[in-house]
Amino acid sequence: MKVVLAIDDSKYSEEATRTLIAQAKPKETEVRVLHVVEPYTKEGELYIDNWKGIIQRRHEEGEALLAQAAQALRTAGIQVATALEEGDEKSVIIDFAAKWPADLIVMGSHGRKGFDRFLLGSVSEAVVRHAHFSVEIVRVPRD
Repeated sequence: MKVVLAIDDSKYSEEATRTLIAQAKPKETEVRVLHVVEPYTKEGELYIDNWKGIIQRRHEEGEALLAQAAQALRTAGIQVATALEEGDEKSVIIDFAAKWPADLIVMGSHGRKGFDRFLLGSVSEAVVRHAHFSVEIVRVPRD
């Protein structure tokens, strides 16, 4: 089975990684861990004069996230490769999985509701709605 594990720097992605490790059959699973850097500023990063520095920092942080997830998967005996892409998260995840082609996308959900969901959108919801293959959304268990 070919799986794209889409991650960000959240506890939701950590849970998606743990869930994939628990469910995967190492000899039958190949994983591509994907992190997407969005090429525009977020709240608090309005320093246009340091635009290249901001994007470079995001790339470095993304590479560190990918290395951490890949190590956890390799330790579990799963074949893994990593990819860092730039663009709109929703589109990049779907396009990346389609090009490979993947059998499954696994990703965490931030579980935003109401106004936050309206303002920030839901990457996982958009991927589920537009992907032409299976998508597993992992949620963090409630305490």
